[in-house]
Amino acid sequence: MADEMPESKAGFRTVLIFSMLFAVLGAVVVFAYFVTFRRPVTTVILIRHAEKVIDPNNSDPDLSPAGQARAQELVRMFGAAGINAIYATQYKRTQETVKPLADKLGLPVNQVNSKNTTDLLAQIGSQHSGQVIFVAGHNNSVPEIIAALGGPTFPIIPETEYDNLYIVTVYRTGKAKVVKLKYGAP
Repeated sequence: MADEMPESKAGFRTVLIFSMLFAVLGAVVVFAYFVTFRRPVTTVILIRHAEKVIDPNNSDPDLSPAGQARAQELVRMFGAAGINAIYATQYKRTQETVKPLADKLGLPVNQVNSKNTTDLLAQIGSQHSGQVIFVAGHNNSVPEIIAALGGPTFPIIPETEYDNLYIVTVYRTGKAKVVKLKYGAP
């Protein structure tokens, strides 16, 4: 019996040491998983283009003076917000809405097709994950983009509203939280 006691203590120590090693190894694997595979939080700021010149004979009008003033307001609001990329559709009204902000930040305006939300989301996911992105869209595409990012469903923006601003925070889980604000003149 006296000889069995040291073997029992040695066996217990061996089991204890291996248990501690497995616990440390497990912690390292879990830590490595979260460091390598976690998705960063991405912020997408969405607006509808500013006021346009009403001309029934022109399908691609410029901004009106009120729209130009609203575009300048974006510079004041977001000139120091840490925006990494700017997207706008192929139409002059969206391009002119973001141009003052792009000029202030020294960023190019990435052009996307107004009917291709999937392409926009792919570009944001592959090129701007974890960054702050500014997007100028249209009364129907802005709610579509919000929903595609994982946010709630919003109705189409009324034709007469140009002051809606949406800040969409896309979390690691793919879910999104949306803050809806108003900016500039109503």
